[in-house]
Amino acid sequence: MSTILNTNGTSLQIPEPYSKANFTVDIVTAEWNQEITHALRDGAVDTLLKAGIKEEHIHCHDVPGTVELINAAGVLMRRRPDAVIIIGCVIRGDTPHFDYVCQQAAAGAAILNSRGETPLIFGVLTVDSLPQAQERAGGALGNKGAEAAVAAIEMANFHASIC
Repeated sequence: MSTILNTNGTSLQIPEPYSKANFTVDIVTAEWNQEITHALRDGAVDTLLKAGIKEEHIHCHDVPGTVELINAAGVLMRRRPDAVIIIGCVIRGDTPHFDYVCQQAAAGAAILNSRGETPLIFGVLTVDSLPQAQERAGGALGNKGAEAAVAAIEMANFHASIC
């Protein structure tokens, strides 16, 4: 659900991280559709900074495309950050490529998350058109990157509360 719909048109509520001083986040961004993915990444970074996370603890990494997000996330999770956010944008075309990329990204994220170690937040837009992506990357429906940052904080807080 979009930010605007989640909050009934009000601003996104940013939770406080369990440890601002040591909270670390890796953000992996697909370069494909970078007009969208960079806007999503910037929304995530801005939200993390507003939460009080130190800029030097927010690590941004770029990969060529959405499928490559999974490999990069798996490598970064070995470092044990508090959370990893993957950001991509897949726009439906005239071939089945959309389905394959979306399936690989979603399945890979589910496998990494099922390990129960570092929370992996799925910030990948799967849309039918560029205007739909723009609406979700800072447009009329908010910024899904900012939502991913909120989810990263909430899941890291969850992990800290039970470990």
